Amino acid sequence: MKVKIVNKSGFDLPAYESIEAAGMDVRAALKEPVTLGAGERMLVPTGLFIQLPSGYECQVRPRSGLALKKGITVLNTPGTIDADYRGEIGVILINLSKEPFVINPGERVAQLVVKQYARIEWDAVERLDDTQRGAGGFGHTGTN
Repeated sequence: MKVKIVNKSGFDLPAYESIEAAGMDVRAALKEPVTLGAGERMLVPTGLFIQLPSGYECQVRPRSGLALKKGITVLNTPGTIDADYRGEIGVILINLSKEPFVINPGERVAQLVVKQYARIEWDAVERLDDTQRGAGGFGHTGTN
């Protein structure tokens, strides 16, 4: 599937890093380094604008290595870019570590995953069908 993209970042387009990768790394479109302090959040520009086909979304997800090694993650994960949005893709990063983190121009800060989705219509009813699980929720299947 081809997706139209405008790249004003000055960096390479997001790309799959391996043959089976689901996500494409996206880079910070910064002119100079920016420091994200401990506990701070920031909207990081990407310089990217996309045109998705109807029935698709683009999810903005954290990079696992950045999260594990530096405590940097996407705050509203996954962020959703709707098919009718034409503005710049921004990444809301948060620093969950106790140390400041410097975001350098062109640094890979998140990943993008394009997904198909289904739209639904609600069917208001008075009762739902029974299942074996029923209303069991958070932790109901474990003993701890």
